[in-house]
Amino acid sequence: MRDFKAARAPEPNAKWLKLRVKLLFGLFLMLLGVAFGRAVQLQVFEQEKLRGLAQDQYVRHIEIPARRGDIFDRRGAPLAQSVEVDSIWVDPSMLPDVKAASRALSKALKLDADELHARLSRAKRFAWVKRQAKPAEVAAVKALELPGMGFSKEPKRFYPQRELGAHVVGTVGMDGRGLEGLELAFQDELSGQNSSTSGFRDAKGRKLLVQGALDPLQRQGAAVTLTLDRHLQYVAEKSLSRAVEDAKAVAGMAVVLDPRTGELLAVANHPRFNPNTPESSSRTSMRNRAALDTFEPGSTLKSFVVAAALEEKAITADSLFFCENGAWRVGRHTINDTHSYGWLTPQGILQVSSNICMAKIAQTMGREKFVKGYHAFGFAERTGLSLPGEGRGVIPFPKAEVSLATQSFGQGMTATAVQIAAAYGALANDGVLMRPYLVSKVVDPDGVVLLENRPTELRRVVSTKVARQVVGMLESVVVKGGTATKAAMEDYRVAGKTGTAQKADPVARGYSDKRIASFVGVVPAESPRAVILVVVDEPKTDVYGGSVAAPAFKEIATAAMAHLAVPPSRTVAPEVAVAAVSSAPAAAKPGAKASGAARTALADAVTETPEPGTVRVPDLQGEVGREAVVKLLAAALEPQVLGSGRVVSQTPAAGSLVEKGARVTLELAARQ
Repeated sequence: MRDFKAARAPEPNAKWLKLRVKLLFGLFLMLLGVAFGRAVQLQVFEQEKLRGLAQDQYVRHIEIPARRGDIFDRRGAPLAQSVEVDSIWVDPSMLPDVKAASRALSKALKLDADELHARLSRAKRFAWVKRQAKPAEVAAVKALELPGMGFSKEPKRFYPQRELGAHVVGTVGMDGRGLEGLELAFQDELSGQNSSTSGFRDAKGRKLLVQGALDPLQRQGAAVTLTLDRHLQYVAEKSLSRAVEDAKAVAGMAVVLDPRTGELLAVANHPRFNPNTPESSSRTSMRNRAALDTFEPGSTLKSFVVAAALEEKAITADSLFFCENGAWRVGRHTINDTHSYGWLTPQGILQVSSNICMAKIAQTMGREKFVKGYHAFGFAERTGLSLPGEGRGVIPFPKAEVSLATQSFGQGMTATAVQIAAAYGALANDGVLMRPYLVSKVVDPDGVVLLENRPTELRRVVSTKVARQVVGMLESVVVKGGTATKAAMEDYRVAGKTGTAQKADPVARGYSDKRIASFVGVVPAESPRAVILVVVDEPKTDVYGGSVAAPAFKEIATAAMAHLAVPPSRTVAPEVAVAAVSSAPAAAKPGAKASGAARTALADAVTETPEPGTVRVPDLQGEVGREAVVKLLAAALEPQVLGSGRVVSQTPAAGSLVEKGARVTLELAARQ
């Protein structure tokens, strides 16, 4: 039977159904191809870009600042250290009321509410509230329980000795970079290298370390060790401050130098400042005047003119010069002395500090040799202390006769305090100039020495004979008849020179009525262990170095000799005591015989010599407890303190001879 259904032609709907299936298959195949192509593009061609975008969402590179290296004195006492403290920040977008939060935070942190509100309003997701906050401030902010608050650790510079050595050490800014002193000079060595590590960020945006804590040595700066001695620095600063305040002066400088090595044992400045709170001090009070500032030194430079003249054989120790009875006309100018003097030897000229006779010595030398002598002692060249802005000083060539005269007694030229101390160090070191230095060594955390300074001879300035001759002459300055009797010490021979210089007036282009008073001494004179310079700027009670600066020298020298365990001098040279009388204004002609007063001066200068290993107990009656302890430690004695206040009694008694290291009991009581 015939199948009519099979023989029928396909209906049009069936054709369109097949066509639609084919079209849909093609469409899906095309979409699959597009998706595959996009996947290839993302996985192959844009892989690195997408990986970076993904990491930006949850991975963070955390920058960890390096811990700044420490600064120590010569005995390892820390002068500057770094500690970790909290800094406070906030996400302003999480604060429900920015103005109210600003008021609460400003009250807790003692900040200006309007300024803080303006700062938080400008920020979107991050703003500092207070950097390097105190623990009490952090606790106060946490107690507010404000949303969006954060706390991060930052290194903060801390100066445990406060004002001690602050001008030398310097300060750092809020970002930890050096601003002054050695902090600035050794910025690269002290700062070290910052470290970075990877971490994840959680849903709340908190950073999570994945590598654990880093080795502290990897992010620590180098340590700097100085030549300064903390005890001598303390004594120098205290004595200088007292001298400046007593003289009602504007500023002062003091330098203690070891002439055998060139090491600077103390560099003091006044006014002082606390580097822990630099914002409370002016920029001028932070300046290290002793190393950076130049000034006209005055008569302290006469010693070098005499030394250079002796070295050049322009004069001898017995040469006589007529001092014109106090006034000498040079061209249109008149050179004056403080007193009327007649004929004097070089020793007498130094003893009474005659400007007129010193000018005549300079004339005898000649201009070229005169300037050459100053340069040989290191003037007009930087000492190389590694301090930025160190002064150099100038020595103009004296074309005019009056310029030669004034430069012979330290006017019309400039120098720094360190230069003067180093030049006297050359006289004390038998004529050899040592390079002064302040930094002993710089060592990185691994123990590698990055820098090490050692005693360095620059040159021989004068012969040993001339150096000892001049030092011997300078001993007459501190005995009766000299200009600095207040610098004389009971147990040690002292050689020194006073200076009283007029200050230049840059506006009037001349000299003002302001003065710089100074004294520089070498002790002990027979075997020098320290050169001590004290400079007082613009004293008002008295303008002479022998009255203003010499007492401070004596106080520093007394502590230095005890601290350095220098045995007392046995005798003084007889010719010094004789010169103290024969070179006085009343004595004028050669051949004068020593009088009974000379023998008396000699007898007064001879002191008893304690046995080796023993020291005298200092007189501490009325001293504040802390100061008494410092003096005992400086004298190599062990203090035992009972009570508080000032010393009312001590055992053993003052002046007693005891062994080094012996215990001294101090009874303290408050004043009624």
